[in-house]
Amino acid sequence: MAANEPGQPPLGSAGWTIDLAVPAVALAIGAHPDDVEFGAGATLAKWAAHGCVVHHLVLTDGSKGTWNADADIAALRVTRRDEQREAALRLSNGAPYTGTVTFLDQIDGELDSTIALRGEVARCIRTVRPDVVLGHDPWKRYRLHPDHRHAGLLACDGIVAARDPHFFREQGLAPHRPTTLLLWEADEPDHAESIFEYGSAKLSALEAHLSQFESTMHAVSPDELAAFRSRIFARLKQLGAPLGLEAAEVFKRIDDL
Repeated sequence: MAANEPGQPPLGSAGWTIDLAVPAVALAIGAHPDDVEFGAGATLAKWAAHGCVVHHLVLTDGSKGTWNADADIAALRVTRRDEQREAALRLSNGAPYTGTVTFLDQIDGELDSTIALRGEVARCIRTVRPDVVLGHDPWKRYRLHPDHRHAGLLACDGIVAARDPHFFREQGLAPHRPTTLLLWEADEPDHAESIFEYGSAKLSALEAHLSQFESTMHAVSPDELAAFRSRIFARLKQLGAPLGLEAAEVFKRIDDL
């Protein structure tokens, strides 16, 4: 897997844990619309099917998500919001979607891990009070896209701020300490979620992002779309096989929050 390919990395040699207890509440933090689905879509679909309330926090407006130099950027922002909401619905796997989709609307490509944005991430964590937070691994080597690095840092830094009553007291919100942080795209993953029954939900959610078929998924023709679907399923099976699982999504797991 190339350093800048979205989604799930190859396996390393760490000691592994498999399958968290289904959390009551989860918060997935993505740099752009579609990042959550690439990184953890099947895991979120599995948890939603077992009663977890899944929230999404999208940090940028996705306004650079096209190769068309003449695109209507204002319209693209609206489209990508709509696509993200539809993806969240699809990850609910047929059940009514009871979570939230929050957008911080930072300019795509210009995300920075500022104190102000750390406060907004902490605000979201304190508001939805997740047991598990999921996000980009900010320490992935050789990653080019700055938004992914900063989104990962904001997830980590936001957890620290949200748990401590002396950070952002002006918010008037009680502190909250999640139990677990799962980072996708990690170079050294050590936790797997068994998701064989939920690969189709992940793919359906990814395909809600129609605007990204050309620029991210390279799936503008029926043959290319079929190839994209095959790549997603093949990767999930590849990740599960060394662990004795039919299919998996993998993460760096941090419990000492």
